[in-house]
Amino acid sequence: MTPYRQLYRRSIENPEAFWGEQASLIKWFKSPENILSRDEKGLYRWYSDGVMNTCYLAVDKHVEEGRGDQVALIYDSPVTKVVEKFTYNDLQKNVSTLAGGLQKLGVQKGDRVVIYMPLVPEALFSMLACARIGAVHSVVFGGFAPHELAVRIDDAQPKVIISASCGIEIDRVIAYKPMLDDAISKSIFKPQHTVILQRPMMTADMWPGRDVDYNELVQNSPSADCVPLNANDPLYILYTSGTTGKPKGILRDNGGHAVALRFSMDHIYNVKAGDVFWAASDVGWVVGHSYMVYGPLLQGCTTLLYEGKPVRTPDAGAFWRVVEQHKVNILFTAPTAFRAIKKEDPEGELLHKYDISSLHRLYLAGERCDVPTWYWATEMLKVPVVDHWWQTESGWPIVAQMPSIEEHLLLKPGSAGKPIPGYKIDVLNEEGELLIPNQEGFVAIKLPLPPGCLPDLYNDTDRFISSYLEKFPGYYLTGDGGYKDEEDYVYIMGRVDDVINVAGHRLSTGEMEEMVAAHPFVAECAVVGIADELKGHLPLAYVVVRDGVVPNELLIEKELVKLIRDNIGAVACFKNCVLVKRLPKTRSGKILRRLLRNIADGEHYIVPSTIDDPLILTEVHDALKARRIGQAFIGVVDDE
Repeated sequence: MTPYRQLYRRSIENPEAFWGEQASLIKWFKSPENILSRDEKGLYRWYSDGVMNTCYLAVDKHVEEGRGDQVALIYDSPVTKVVEKFTYNDLQKNVSTLAGGLQKLGVQKGDRVVIYMPLVPEALFSMLACARIGAVHSVVFGGFAPHELAVRIDDAQPKVIISASCGIEIDRVIAYKPMLDDAISKSIFKPQHTVILQRPMMTADMWPGRDVDYNELVQNSPSADCVPLNANDPLYILYTSGTTGKPKGILRDNGGHAVALRFSMDHIYNVKAGDVFWAASDVGWVVGHSYMVYGPLLQGCTTLLYEGKPVRTPDAGAFWRVVEQHKVNILFTAPTAFRAIKKEDPEGELLHKYDISSLHRLYLAGERCDVPTWYWATEMLKVPVVDHWWQTESGWPIVAQMPSIEEHLLLKPGSAGKPIPGYKIDVLNEEGELLIPNQEGFVAIKLPLPPGCLPDLYNDTDRFISSYLEKFPGYYLTGDGGYKDEEDYVYIMGRVDDVINVAGHRLSTGEMEEMVAAHPFVAECAVVGIADELKGHLPLAYVVVRDGVVPNELLIEKELVKLIRDNIGAVACFKNCVLVKRLPKTRSGKILRRLLRNIADGEHYIVPSTIDDPLILTEVHDALKARRIGQAFIGVVDDE
């Protein structure tokens, strides 16, 4: 039995013993004896009698151990031409004085604090300051529309909101404070104070009595010590989209979160204290929480905040400049970032200008990695490219590879890897029956979930049960479809609602998307199912061609139709592609496939607040209209 199989088997057969061992690797104020239990609602809880503090583990512990002069944080901002470095001593000072300032404003253990910030060091300080005093932070992606922010304010009911005067994009300055003021005016619940970081690019008007200057608060406040917390006390709430339109408040506890992240840094990312870890994400997303802030700092790494883009800051060599300059060991980003780099620099000419020999591995997550992008990244970087899969709900990887115990990573293109210890993954049919290898179905995880996963939704247990636990009793429903092969490698094919029914045949648009992406002219694509009166659904490919390719829509369409027919068969009824200049995406790089379906079907849709550029939707509509595909029309759009 391989070391992986031994470790995995122990975690499944005796989870209490396994996760009790892992808990002993972090420093507790009071070590837990009750490893796994159920609360009064019948929900599983880890380490219910343990006492600890996440900020202590991420900051103070390293200072106590004599590593206060090590760099903890590198802030690299090509949009402002600023690079700053903060040691663990610096981090402790900044975090403890901000925590003291929050206490001066009346924030106590259990109070909520909303953080609405650009990607600046103060965003990280704010998260850790909340963790230090037991306040529950809820980070809202900087630039979210006022309505979306107001919804989150009403749900979290924060005593204080921490924000900034503005955010910086490649070609513009975005005023945050007016959006924050608008959100507060729209919300039913009103915070007692807002703390505003004034950036030099734009100064915000302040409301006397309510608004507090960030720097003045820090300069005039005493340091705050770490507050002992129960392991089950909440660390943060992170809102994610739900099918009802009301966001779901994913709840994360302190103890299980720290144990799980430490385990992942040891075994999945295989990094040591002092290594430079770069998660090219944002603190508004779960990757930013787990692997820009908490994971690297719990491990004693140097973490990197990058206020820029993979391209246009200034070019497609931006990532390689950062890797060389800061000697990055691990890079974690979304496949869409690499598709953008590949589109602008397909031969890697900019890459070859930089020394990236410090880089050990590239990790991809956030969406399914198409095989062509995986091969391109592998060929260009000459390091293992590890696709892995997890969710906002899990907080850390569900499926990946484990370099710490697997001497040679057997990476299978198209697969996110094997189940991580603690996750018993089964693939089920609609009736909840186990499927055999290579049969596609619902990906579900046997309860109990391991530490670090959401124990509940914030103030909404009924929704937690109905959304995740009801469909298959005894399981957590991931909402993703996929299959396992004979060697237990997991293939995630996309959200369950991305499986389309074509004349009674259930077909994966993810599988078709992978084939379309393999065409040499295709830089990026999205395949969605659009409504058809006769067959139920028909697949439609939206295609962005590579730079330098003269677009011939009908020729590319003809070749793609043949490609799908040859690989899946006529049953797919794949007949159309439409060329677009860009695909609509969220600011974190996820393609808005549901929106692409809505537009083609002529359905009313709401422009999500997370969209990177709403003008793309008009371009998509015009492209469909020109080809007379679907029932596309703009219709009435509710921008809120």
